[in-house]
Amino acid sequence: MAAKHAQQKPSARLYCAGCVVLPPAFYDRDTLRVARDLLGTLLVRQSREGLTSGRIVEVEAYLHENDPACHAARGCTRSNRAMFGPPGRAYVYPIHSRYCLNAVTRERGTASAVLIRAVEPLDGIELMRRRRQRQTQRQLTLRELVRGPARLCEAFAVDRRLDHWDLTRGQRLWIGREATAGWRDEEIGQSGRIGVTAAADLPLRFFVISSPYVSGSRRSRPA
Repeated sequence: MAAKHAQQKPSARLYCAGCVVLPPAFYDRDTLRVARDLLGTLLVRQSREGLTSGRIVEVEAYLHENDPACHAARGCTRSNRAMFGPPGRAYVYPIHSRYCLNAVTRERGTASAVLIRAVEPLDGIELMRRRRQRQTQRQLTLRELVRGPARLCEAFAVDRRLDHWDLTRGQRLWIGREATAGWRDEEIGQSGRIGVTAAADLPLRFFVISSPYVSGSRRSRPA
């Protein structure tokens, strides 16, 4: 399976060329574990416009129990159905005419997910810039391209058409791991989630302390 995915990467010059697509078993685990382990992996988007990729540096976990900020806290609806699985699917929801991307975790029916908040841009930076410049006349810096979940989705051309998408297929939208991916515990920060009023004190946000691409504060205790 890994060899099949490796053949799908278009060029050895790409950062994502050597990464292996994360399998369903990666997501079918405790949500907090998945959230932390996603740091350092590569988010990849292949579209007709071209390929973009970025190293994940900030995420937030949303839990199926005792988490009123979770979209599924009041049950399954048409708009949040993707959260109920199976694991490894994309849950994409709209916010202020933009979108946010989540990776669904745990077993089918559990309704837990990890929000991808920020990445370090790697492949297709000029394509990201063109997509983002459609919404602003100001010249964007590299740091501004994908800081925050809505900006990330805009730069990666992610919208509701990718809701329910299987992130483990290695096509259109996927997450992969490099051979050297991962961060030591002391390099990972943990804090409350951003823009959340309910359960705001829960330390469910994880980020790479040294990364300038993190969208919020990098002050925290080690995870």
